[in-house]
Amino acid sequence: MIDYAAARAVAMVVQTGSFEAAAAALHVTPSAVSQRVRKLEEQLGLSLVVRGHPCTATERGAWLCRHMEHVALLEQQLRDHLPALAAAPAERVTLHVATNADSLGTWFLPALAPFMAETDHLIDIALDDEEHTAEWLRRGQVIAAVTTLEKPVPGCRVTRLGRLCYCATASPAFMRRYFPAGVSLQALARAPALTFNQKDRLQQLWMQQTFGQAVAFPRHWLPSTQGFVDASLAGLGWGLNPLALVRDHLDAGRLVELVPDTRLERALFWQISHLVSGPLAPLTAALTRAARAALLS
Repeated sequence: MIDYAAARAVAMVVQTGSFEAAAAALHVTPSAVSQRVRKLEEQLGLSLVVRGHPCTATERGAWLCRHMEHVALLEQQLRDHLPALAAAPAERVTLHVATNADSLGTWFLPALAPFMAETDHLIDIALDDEEHTAEWLRRGQVIAAVTTLEKPVPGCRVTRLGRLCYCATASPAFMRRYFPAGVSLQALARAPALTFNQKDRLQQLWMQQTFGQAVAFPRHWLPSTQGFVDASLAGLGWGLNPLALVRDHLDAGRLVELVPDTRLERALFWQISHLVSGPLAPLTAALTRAARAALLS
């Protein structure tokens, strides 16, 4: 049997980053939090918290934290059916989800806002490449994720969201400097590109789709969706920008497409743990509605 007071202490230490902050949130002493965490670790025979600045969860500790998130959501659902419980103070739930930066920078937050306005939940958003957000689900670090993975992660439900459209864009001055004779693989091998991080493969995918192969190219490293747009406008490099963020710049001529009619589309899916898919059905519905309005079908 899980000691839920101790498990709640573990979750709060990970959420707040320290034993002292967790103690303040739980209205107990730091010593009491430490004792609860240590007792549960001894009972389970494994480490749950990496002590540091901040404190973080071990892999097994992350699973425990998500379990406590599930429990809190189920308890809130139970309160709707048992009026006697409704009088007691409810624990505020922090929802841990993962998404890619381009979704966060375009449609995700407007989609999330109506749901958050009708609940008392908090949100903790993890950012990763859309091809890797599903790993956060597999590791138990989040309860839901926006991902390109259509196959369900074990224990999860999948909802198709739509296709996020990207344009390979650059400023007119950049085009004149690096592509005076047109865009070719040879020219792309010399033209600096904008790359989000080591996991970012959009430029290679666009080249493969457009030219049948990809080549090595010089890179600027820039982990910011809006930064991509600003850097493109400033003529620092070419990059794959979400159409929603550059449509006005394309219409005004401040940016141009490297090769017309070669837009890259990425299908996105919402994967959510079966354990909370019921309590969080309104969240799934809100994201699905907004995504279908903002993304390609």
